[in-house]
Amino acid sequence: MHTIELSATPKGNGYQATVTFPDGVSMSSAETYPTIAEAIAAAARKLLDMPDRLNALGKSASPSAS
Repeated sequence: MHTIELSATPKGNGYQATVTFPDGVSMSSAETYPTIAEAIAAAARKLLDMPDRLNALGKSASPSAS
């Protein structure tokens, strides 16, 4: 099973949303959000906007992928 990390990092007067994939690739938002909850929600929306990336992770985690 793979772990995808959603995080919020302080930036300026708010928080920047970040999605980190198991291979170490991170994607951060250009914008900031006023609360940690909003930044995490933005990271989750960004993740859901990447179905190809999620499908590839799902295939690599399945036993038949080896």
